[in-house]
Parts: sequence; C-alpha cells; structure tokens
Amino acid sequence: MTLTLKQLEALHWIAELGSFERAAAQLGTTQSTISKRIQQLEAGFGRPLFDRSQRGARLTEWSEQLLAMGREMLALQDRMVALKDGGPAPARRLRLGVTELCAITWLPQLIAALGQASPGLTVEPEVELSRNLYERLAEGRIDLIIAPEGLADAEMAVLPLARVRNAWMARPGLVTRPGPLTMHDLAAHPILIQGRGSGSGLFFEKWFRAEGISLRRTLATDSLMAMVGLTIAGLGVSYLPRHCFEPLVREGKLAIIEAEPALPEVPYAAIYRMDRPSAFISSVAEIAREVCDYSRYLQG
Repeated sequence: MTLTLKQLEALHWIAELGSFERAAAQLGTTQSTISKRIQQLEAGFGRPLFDRSQRGARLTEWSEQLLAMGREMLALQDRMVALKDGGPAPARRLRLGVTELCAITWLPQLIAALGQASPGLTVEPEVELSRNLYERLAEGRIDLIIAPEGLADAEMAVLPLARVRNAWMARPGLVTRPGPLTMHDLAAHPILIQGRGSGSGLFFEKWFRAEGISLRRTLATDSLMAMVGLTIAGLGVSYLPRHCFEPLVREGKLAIIEAEPALPEVPYAAIYRMDRPSAFISSVAEIAREVCDYSRYLQG
C-alpha cells in the first residue's frame, strides 16, 4: 500500500473537527476528496477507521493508534518545512565512545563544547576498552570513538588528536637504583601492563616486541585506574601517562623512573566510519581536536 501525508492529514482534521465537511473546509478541498483519502486508507489497511454505528466521525480504537503515529509524521513534516525556512535545527543524538584516559581527563570539556556548538544535542558517552569501541564502531552502534590509532582499518577515517607521553612509575622507594635504568634493571621488579583489550596495552606490547624486550614477570589489567592503584600499592613498576599523573608524583604517591630506551608516545585519534559520510560527525571530530587535553585528570 501507499500511505501519504495527505491521507493522514485528512484523518487528523476529521478527528479534530468532528466531520468530513469541516475537514474539507480546513484543507481547502472538497468533501468528496476527503472521503476518497479515507477510503484509500481503509482499503490499504483492510479495516474501517470510523465506527459507523455511531453518529458523527468517531474513530475506532485501532484508528486512534494509527492517528497517533500519523500525527508524529505530520509534526516531522512541519519541522522539515521549518528547517527549510530557517527554523531551529532538529535535535541530534551522538553516540560517543571513549577510552578510560579520555573519560578521566577532557571528556567533560568535549561534552560542553559539543553542547555549545549544537544546542539540544544529546551526547551518549560510552567508556570502554579500545577493542570493544572499534567493534561497536564497525557494527554501527557508535558514531565516533576517541582511542589509540592502532586498531583502525582502511574503512575508518582517522583524525589525529594528540600523542600522549608515558613514563615508568612506581611507588617511591620501590626502585632504589639510580637511573637511567635499562629494561633489564626494571625487569627485576614485576611489570604492570595493560591487557590486550586496551589500545595502549596493544601499542606497548608491539613496542616491547620490536625492541626485543622480554618481560618475565607481569601483572595485566585492562583498567587504567586499577593499574594506577596497583602501582601506588607497590605491586610493581608500570608505564603511565606522565603529565596526567604528575600530581600523584608531587603528592609523593608515585615516583618517575628514568629508563632507556625511552617509552614511545601513544597516538590518539578521533575515528569514525568513512562509508557513512556526515558533516556533523566530521565537525564533532574537529571539536575534539580543538579541546583535546590529556595533561590533567579530573578536569572540571
């Protein structure tokens, strides 16, 4: 069947004004035209829209449900016409995926900046492991993710945001040898690492392998904050974003361990699917680049 807005419009005004005649006058057409539109609706759905055992134009219970949905379609048409004439932009929804590091640093600034750029925007943030974020992006369940670049494939657009410098850290007093230390020296202690679900964990795993570094005793966790907590507790040496956690160094909870070779910087990016081009999603990525700041945690 072919359902038209004119048919729904006729049904709406009959229900509002109580008769076919008044609906025709409201729409500037004839009563026979209104009757024809209703007949087309009834033929298409195979059931009557009005209770003809009653006087007047009384809807059936089923047609009341149809009318409720039809009014939503008519309202959407009005909004589209208003947009053409310079009316307010429709409300948008953004499904945004971020890693834990973004969540504890600059996510509040990003949401605030997006709200200023697009009033009425609803942001639905998801904080997840990089691997899960990439899977959800590929499946179309997330619009844009902010994560380390390493897992992006050829069908994804990648806008670089920042390179995060990491440093070896431990509880003060755990490592007593003066630096800079070699990896052999560090390996005398348990090494706390992020697991393979983490983009940073995969990045450093590849780097260790490329450098020929073999870690004998490791404790892996996918959670960055759990890794910080385990390090502060003195359970081993870990690599952590240097600038982000410098306040904990100043508070005497962590100590930076100088070692060679120096840890590489982790590249972070805004990533979205190229097969679904959207000026809106591209603008979100650009805003993310403007406000990106991994240097401080718990930013207001």
